[in-house]
Amino acid sequence: MSRQNLRDRIYDTLIERIRSGAISWDDRLVDLTLAAELGVSRMPARDALMRLAAEGYLVPTTRGFVLPQLTVEEILEVFDLRRLLEPRAAALAAQAMTTEALSRMEAAVADGAAAVAALDGPTLFLASEAFREAWLSVVPNRALVQSIRRYFVQVQNVRLLTMRDTPTLAVIVQGQREMLTAHRAGDAVAAADRMLRFVIEGEQAFRRARGQSG
Repeated sequence: MSRQNLRDRIYDTLIERIRSGAISWDDRLVDLTLAAELGVSRMPARDALMRLAAEGYLVPTTRGFVLPQLTVEEILEVFDLRRLLEPRAAALAAQAMTTEALSRMEAAVADGAAAVAALDGPTLFLASEAFREAWLSVVPNRALVQSIRRYFVQVQNVRLLTMRDTPTLAVIVQGQREMLTAHRAGDAVAAADRMLRFVIEGEQAFRRARGQSG
C-alpha cells in the first residue's frame, strides 16, 4: 500500500475515533505510538495527523496532537453557525429522503430510546451520530454537509458533556422522533423548524452543563 493510501486510511480511522468520542480532550496522539498501534511506519501516521491539524480537527503541541480546546465563546459561536446551516440541511434532506436513510434513522431512534431508558449517555451519543449521518447522507449540497461534519467533530466532546445531563437525554430522542416524522412526510418546512429548535435545545443543555444561564 502506498504512503498516501496509508495516510488516508489512518486519517479515516482517526476521524471515526474523534466522531465517536473515542478520543477525548485528555488524549495526546503521538505519531510513533499511533504507527506502532496500526502497524505502519511513522511517516504516514504523521502525515495523517498533520492533515487533521491543517483541517482544524487537531492541534499540534510539543508532545503530540490534541483536540482543540474551544473556549465557551467559541462553542457558542458554533451554536450560532448551527442555527444558520442545519435547518437548511434538514430541509434539503426532507426533500431528498430515501427509504434506506429513513430505515437507518428509525433504527437510530430505537437505539437512542433504549439508551435513554438505561440513562446511558455515551450510547445515546453513538445513536445520535448514526441518526445525523443517516439524514446528512441524502443532503445534495456536499459543501454544506462537509461544513456540518467538520464542526460536529470539533465539538464532539461538548456534546458528550451535555449527554451527561439526564433531563437532556429524553429531549434529544423526542426531537429525533419529531424530525423523523417530518422527514417521513417529506416536509421541508417542518424539518427545518424542528432542527432549529433542536439546536436551541442543545445550546440550552450546554449552558446548563456549564452552570450558565441565558
